[in-house]
Amino acid sequence: MTDYAIYDVFTGTALEGNPLAVVFDADHLDGERMQAIAREFNLSETVFALKPENPVHNARLRIFTTLRELPFAGHPTVGAAIALADRRLGGEVPEAGIDMVKVLEEPVGPVRCAVKLKPSAAGFAEFDLPRLSHQIDARIEPADVGVALGLDPQDIGFENHRVSLWSAGVPFVLVPVRDLAAAAKADCSPQDWERIAPMGDGQLSWPYVYCRGGLNHGAAFHARMFSPREGGGEDPATGSAVAALSGAIHHYDGLLEGNHALLVEQGVEMGRPSLIHLHIDCSASEVTRGRIGGQAVRIAAGKLLV
Repeated sequence: MTDYAIYDVFTGTALEGNPLAVVFDADHLDGERMQAIAREFNLSETVFALKPENPVHNARLRIFTTLRELPFAGHPTVGAAIALADRRLGGEVPEAGIDMVKVLEEPVGPVRCAVKLKPSAAGFAEFDLPRLSHQIDARIEPADVGVALGLDPQDIGFENHRVSLWSAGVPFVLVPVRDLAAAAKADCSPQDWERIAPMGDGQLSWPYVYCRGGLNHGAAFHARMFSPREGGGEDPATGSAVAALSGAIHHYDGLLEGNHALLVEQGVEMGRPSLIHLHIDCSASEVTRGRIGGQAVRIAAGKLLV
């Protein structure tokens, strides 16, 4: 038997955010079994925690969608960091709270996470991007993107932001749209998207639609991520996409030297609002560091009998 827990990630409210299954002590499971268990949970992602290869690290993670293994993903990293901290403390958080640092091994590389826990509150975790976002050369016609996403030509683009391909380990076609109404209108056609989708870092890219602002007054950007093959077609919160977006924000907005703290809102159209914290550190016109963070709340726990 193997313990597992389910967390809602990038939210402090149960039944919002992006659900994640975390399977503990999974060293006895091979990749084929993990993939089958991920299909059984039928969530956007399931993460398996194993013993680390480097004994000074805290755990090795393997992350699966219902169809494939991922080299890196944001909400499994945040959720797993909080879940492992919860498990270590046995649910007994000191009255003053506790801060800890964990290093999680993922295929993309070691990921350093800072975790904050408080009694009777959702945990918070923030991780350093293991890879900074970079732009990938690709010929992407906005008109084709519009057809695939059900958007009119006037919907696509705002200010100097243009459709482009970026990756911080997982590639995304970043699709800027003029406002919240255009974002709400987007609806991805799997057949049309796969016909035009470029490859990046050896993977098929999915669309990440974004605009300025949000329904949450603190949001700098509102976003939607479509993955037609996986998880039902849309994802409520996508940390790896926000990691990719960090490069585009710097590129198009010309961020000045210093730290830029931004909040990205996602999942609103699905009824699962999520808030993703993004920090971008810039020096000498270059991004030197990026961090992704958010809350997570446990909603279920149990044992796998397989």
